[in-house]
Amino acid sequence: MSLVTKLKKAKNSNTFIIFLALLVIWAVFISVTGGNFINSRNISNLLRQMSITGILSIGMIFIIISGEIDLSVGSQMALLGGIAAIMDVNLKMPFILTIIVTLILGFAFGIWNGYWTANKGVPSFIVTLSGMLVFRGVLIGITGGKTISPISKSFEILGQSYIPKSLSYIIVIIYIGYMIYSKYSERKAKTVNGIEVPTLREDLTGIIISGILMFLGIIILNSYEGIPTPVLLMGLLIAVFSFVSNKTAYGRIVYAIGGNINAVKYSGIDTKKIKMIIYIVNGFLVSIAGLVLTSRLGAGSVSAGTNAELDTIAACVIGGASLSGGKGKVTGAILGALIMASLDNGMSMLNVEPSWQYVVKGLILLFAVLFDVQSQKNKKN
Repeated sequence: MSLVTKLKKAKNSNTFIIFLALLVIWAVFISVTGGNFINSRNISNLLRQMSITGILSIGMIFIIISGEIDLSVGSQMALLGGIAAIMDVNLKMPFILTIIVTLILGFAFGIWNGYWTANKGVPSFIVTLSGMLVFRGVLIGITGGKTISPISKSFEILGQSYIPKSLSYIIVIIYIGYMIYSKYSERKAKTVNGIEVPTLREDLTGIIISGILMFLGIIILNSYEGIPTPVLLMGLLIAVFSFVSNKTAYGRIVYAIGGNINAVKYSGIDTKKIKMIIYIVNGFLVSIAGLVLTSRLGAGSVSAGTNAELDTIAACVIGGASLSGGKGKVTGAILGALIMASLDNGMSMLNVEPSWQYVVKGLILLFAVLFDVQSQKNKKN
């Protein structure tokens, strides 16, 4: 496949359109803020701000690909963060133990949602809508409607610290090495199976461009305080779950379930088990997001995570996921989360009224879904 052909295909791909939309949004905010939107401090704050939605989106994208939904992630995250704050502030538990207990509870909440959806056949919309109310009610009950603060200094590290600047360059070099190895393995596998592969020059060009962009990002962040710890954590999760979705049998099965669950059942695969795992993994990721959120806020709050489920679903849909299932990528969801965070950040810098911020994000979500619907119709025609 020639480079020209690939570029033509890219122009019609969801990823290209999402990336172009992001560039347009950034260009507008850079212009109207006099360049302040892309200063190192604001970029650092923007990435830290998007990390929570990004982590939630990684779990949500698998749920949406499988043809399900989870409306409880915001309340679930708030409850897990609130419990973590109670353990840290009131019970004076060691931070490591607080993390372990919170992660275990995240697994338990995932099992709860998965049990009713996968085993009992209750629609995920109803199960998670119920969970949204139950989790928020439990949070209000155990906190008495009060904010739990201040959290310990060790807890603050998770959401408020930065990694050493020298370490950030080492991380990028390691990741570039991984990209080279991954591309080599992919080329080798395609060659063995007689599948056409791009020219070596095209693959190397892609790796070089990605490397330059990553180093540029590191330079910008290091000119402030460095890479925020939540951003590094999000990056690691992106790498792991991108591998799971693209390179493992489990990932292919999740896509197959969303595309045609009956065909998957007839092939002998236990779809109930797969859906249960999807919700358990999502609960695990929600617990991580809850810990990061509480650490970032410095407290457990009853209002934490309000509308987070809507931002997360919007990020996935804007990132190219189809609510009918079978379509979506982790990287697309992260780009969607970056778009949502960019809108929040840019409009806040311009002192746009919160009411209008909701209007803008709502309209963008509507048009993203409309685009998906039209794309599905065009494919059928």
